[in-house]
Amino acid sequence: MFSWHFVALIFFTSYTLALPIPTSRNLQRKSYEIPVRRMGLEKRGGLAGSAGLGDVADLLYYVSVGVGKSTTQLILDSGSSDMWVMSDKCTTDACTETTSTPYDSQGGKDAETTVDLRYGDSKTGTHASGPVMLDTVSVAGLSMDDQPFAAINDTDNGAVNNGASGIFGLGFPSQSYVQAAMVNKKFDTPSTTDAFITDAAMDGPLVARMAMSGQLEQPLFAISFQRNTIDIGGSEGALTIGRLPAGVDNSSLTWVPVRLYESEDGGQNAPDFAPEEVYPLRWEIPLDAVFLDGQKLPDTNLTGKDVGQKSLSALVDSGNSLLRGPQDVVDSVLKTISQQFAADSKSQPVFPCAESHTLAFQIGGKVFSIDPRDMVTPDQGGDATQCEVKNLVSTDAPSPGALFSWSLGAPFFRSNLVVFYFGNLTHPSVDPPRMGFLNFVPQDASDLLQKAVQKAEAAGGTFPSTIESAAVPTATIPVPATKIALPSSTPIASGNVRAAAAKPPRVIPPPASSDSHDDSAGSSVVFGGFWSSALMTSLFASLYIVFC
Repeated sequence: MFSWHFVALIFFTSYTLALPIPTSRNLQRKSYEIPVRRMGLEKRGGLAGSAGLGDVADLLYYVSVGVGKSTTQLILDSGSSDMWVMSDKCTTDACTETTSTPYDSQGGKDAETTVDLRYGDSKTGTHASGPVMLDTVSVAGLSMDDQPFAAINDTDNGAVNNGASGIFGLGFPSQSYVQAAMVNKKFDTPSTTDAFITDAAMDGPLVARMAMSGQLEQPLFAISFQRNTIDIGGSEGALTIGRLPAGVDNSSLTWVPVRLYESEDGGQNAPDFAPEEVYPLRWEIPLDAVFLDGQKLPDTNLTGKDVGQKSLSALVDSGNSLLRGPQDVVDSVLKTISQQFAADSKSQPVFPCAESHTLAFQIGGKVFSIDPRDMVTPDQGGDATQCEVKNLVSTDAPSPGALFSWSLGAPFFRSNLVVFYFGNLTHPSVDPPRMGFLNFVPQDASDLLQKAVQKAEAAGGTFPSTIESAAVPTATIPVPATKIALPSSTPIASGNVRAAAAKPPRVIPPPASSDSHDDSAGSSVVFGGFWSSALMTSLFASLYIVFC
């Protein structure tokens, strides 16, 4: 799911970063003195945990989350930053018609501020609104007290259906409207970003707060999705926090930088204490090229309004059920795969189910493919001979505050392990954010598709499809959830506190290595000086999910 607020880019040349994450436990920055002085990498803690994922027919994936006294299922969404949960006070149809577990609003502390989150692209639109609450939140065997989140009492968003109760945003603090509401409440709508950036340790998104606490083994999380349709199996769906998943070697990952956003492109304004810093907004990466069946696809000819020519990039969005790209490139793919669509672009892009096609994305000089089993969807029930390309659709052209061309959703996560490294969230130039990728599409994927089609034909033309509940989380320290505490003293930088900060390097140097193992607030939030004027043209979040 992708949120349209806070989207902008600076130009990055696509290049491979064969960079390991800093894996030494004695390489860590100190906790919250960062706002008043730039810190390097110093000693980190050793906490980490993992949790299996629920899967609703490969359309959405959720994880078990403890929120106060309730345990509920939230959709994993690396495309947005805010956590929201349907509360027991929600009376809209979406809430009354669901069997999902609501949040017990009597158990938490009311933060005395509200958010109105708007979701959708130009073709869709939903909302979720309610008060911001503070309560203990736990996931993957790790917990934090006084975590801000939205307790939704009014929504028409389909995230509360199919076993889930809301959304678990995994993005950067810079796009969190819940945090913005908290900062405006605490600091009376500040005119600079100083309070917002330093307050992320207290009121930011859950996993970002865990990363800033200094108690995780590494400031990262990783996601992989399982497959529960067409040919059930594949990788084990899991959310891992604080370390790489078991059995994954750091050297096997391809690392690339996350895009940083200049304020003139709609990015977050630099704080007074670090005026030269440029901050990340999303888990967005440069793309070298896109391929279909080994052939490089032509670059898009579509340019967004008032954005000029920008380098090709992609949002890596676990809340997006599909793959989304430029209209002209998507049409080219569909015409190549489907003779019917090539003859009439208004028809459905149908093709033989047993026909294997591979869409792939070159990232950091290496090609990361989509399993051909994820390119087929039965055209109609009881027919395993004719399928349709439903997992690839067009999306809006780049625009100010939303300059990426591709959104890599669930099909990408079923074929690739994705690692999200926060780095230093107050001074990104010290330890820049980056992402690591590992492809696990089997070499015989085309043969496996053929066998899956044969099995479906033998079963009367029906492909298998299941709904899987989220598994029990595990942690490096036994349950109950390991509590991640904040430092006893958390200095808050004021507008008068300044610190030298070098301009972020355009080439990220390799970090030190060791042998350690491996949304949008609507009318209820006033943003003051948080973000640039270009950014304010795009204040609506968009959750790319089939239920919007």
